[in-house]
Amino acid sequence: MRKEQHTKGWNEIKTNDSWAIFKIMGEFVNGFEKMSEIGPCVSIFGSARTRPGDLYYDLAVDVAKTVSEAGYGIITGGGPGIMEAGNKGASLAGGTSVGLNIDLPFEQHDNPFIDGDKSLDFDYFFVRKVMFVKYSQGFVVMPGGFGTLDELFEAITLIQTNKIQKFPIILVGSDFWKGLFDWIQHTMLEAGNISASDLDLVKLVDTPEEVVEIIDAFYKGHDLAPNF
Repeated sequence: MRKEQHTKGWNEIKTNDSWAIFKIMGEFVNGFEKMSEIGPCVSIFGSARTRPGDLYYDLAVDVAKTVSEAGYGIITGGGPGIMEAGNKGASLAGGTSVGLNIDLPFEQHDNPFIDGDKSLDFDYFFVRKVMFVKYSQGFVVMPGGFGTLDELFEAITLIQTNKIQKFPIILVGSDFWKGLFDWIQHTMLEAGNISASDLDLVKLVDTPEEVVEIIDAFYKGHDLAPNF
């Protein structure tokens, strides 16, 4: 009897999964249609918990402002913290300010610095991450937590495995990132789990000017276009 009850539950899950495909397709279609109209952008990632007045919040505002003044739009996850700072910097520069918001039970709410027609809502993390990767000409990664690391390492993996074209991935804040970078260099590399050339996929900087220099230098030899 217990096995039959479990089997019934499994069949109900399969039915729900089938209908979920249409919701997933809808998120992809809506995202592709809106993001394809925006133009060259740089994504800024970081902690939702970083407060205004924090060193890295203010730095994220300056980075986004400087990147916007260089002619790129700014994409963030649409929420508070570093995401808010990124959209704020874009807004201060009069640049394109995009927010890819995700429905979460805590931390996440859309910030007031996103352009009114460029705020997108997602239920699925994986759909949202496709939008970041497809429509970003660079990833600027500020200090953050697990979500920030997830987005960082997924982008590195996709480039490393030639699933997408290479684009700049820039870690901002050497005091925060140096320990991770040293571990990658002296533990992962020495163990033979990555190649020495993989280290070139990521740059470590501290100033907005360095961020723009890296992005501009890269696109002197590459087209500004969606990544796949």
